[in-house]
Amino acid sequence: MTMTVLAVNPILNVSDIAATISWFEKLGWTVGFEWHDDPTDSDSPVGFASVKSGNHEIFLCRDGQGGRGKGSNTATFGTAGGETSDRGVWMSIWVDDLDVVHDRCVDADLEITHPPTTHAWGAREMHVRHPDGHVFRISTGAEI
Repeated sequence: MTMTVLAVNPILNVSDIAATISWFEKLGWTVGFEWHDDPTDSDSPVGFASVKSGNHEIFLCRDGQGGRGKGSNTATFGTAGGETSDRGVWMSIWVDDLDVVHDRCVDADLEITHPPTTHAWGAREMHVRHPDGHVFRISTGAEI
């Protein structure tokens, strides 16, 4: 019998849940849930949360569950060590309109580490880096 996967939810180790939710909102994501350190006290800090877009959700864990860390690299493709300098998660996200996402990132002053580029593997993609070092490889299909 094979396993049937119903969802895959990456968990990002982040330093600040509220700031990370705000960062994702700039990309057009919304809050999925927020779990307070003390579930009986809604004024206690949020230690676990999620952001979602459509049917897709990313979990956020403050100071745990995985690694994070931003390297000194300014580009995540095309330079020696660019793909290995960050200690955060790399995640591939496919979208319907890369230009809209790129414009949104520029307007929000998010760190773009690889501009929209058409690659030989049939994808047009850009990279945007979260302040904790997580790199989002945002792509759309491309004719080559």
